[in-house]
Amino acid sequence: MQVCADLAREGEEINDELQAAVGALEKALEARELELMLTGEHDAGNAILTIHPGAGGTESQDWAEMLYRMYLRWAEAEGFAVEALDYQKGEEAGIKSATLMLRGRNAYGFLRAESGVHRLVRISPFDASGRRHTSFASVHAYPDVDDSIDIKIEDKDLRVDTYRSSGAGGQHVNVTDSAVRITHLPTGIVASCQNERSQHRNRDMAMRILRSRLYEQELRKRDEKRAVEEGEKKDIDFGSQIRSYVLQPYRLIKDHRTGVEIGDVDSVLDGHLEPFIKAYLLKRRVGTGPDARG
Repeated sequence: MQVCADLAREGEEINDELQAAVGALEKALEARELELMLTGEHDAGNAILTIHPGAGGTESQDWAEMLYRMYLRWAEAEGFAVEALDYQKGEEAGIKSATLMLRGRNAYGFLRAESGVHRLVRISPFDASGRRHTSFASVHAYPDVDDSIDIKIEDKDLRVDTYRSSGAGGQHVNVTDSAVRITHLPTGIVASCQNERSQHRNRDMAMRILRSRLYEQELRKRDEKRAVEEGEKKDIDFGSQIRSYVLQPYRLIKDHRTGVEIGDVDSVLDGHLEPFIKAYLLKRRVGTGPDARG
């Protein structure tokens, strides 16, 4: 009897190990499959991610912070190094804006799937009457471009402002006016950084962010022009409102570009974005989504 019991236990252990090995192999194959879909010029590189609340004050600012946390958790699970370059707190709750640098292979290729407007429907924690509110926040991913890419930026086109850092970084956030905000006057694009120790380094990083945003804008203009010339204007608006997160009266997250729906809302808000990213990349790969530019 004891021998049979020992063999049975050994068999269970072997089965558990086999199942674990199969699971690890499946995960590795899925990761490789996703990598093969990343064909854009800058897909393999780092990403700069910005998050901004829409109209709606505290409601939208709180939603923007929920998204901020979601991407931090996703980046942690994927093994990306994350640096908060800018973090502007809201008056009552949430954030006015945030900028993250994500470093690691394919960071931009994956995060570009998240660019667009994200919509939240829930019972507001800030409404004493317990009414349902709809909030919006925009998320945009930009490639981290280096000096080898020629982006002409003239000093006369820039307005540089300094201000006091206001992030949630504890002793790592400066109390002097070392944070830098640069406005590109011809386009209205604003880039800011408060994470570095000196005003000079914050300015350098803000310029780096500005270069990336101007470069991405030029790519977008090129794609829109080509889409018009090819009679594919419908693709230009693809992703303007990309996803809805409904917490009330039911719980469901739906991606409007791909039709993917997930009922486990908590898992998604905790960073489980793979189903959405994979579906987006597949759609783009078969040519029914945005052009696969870098």
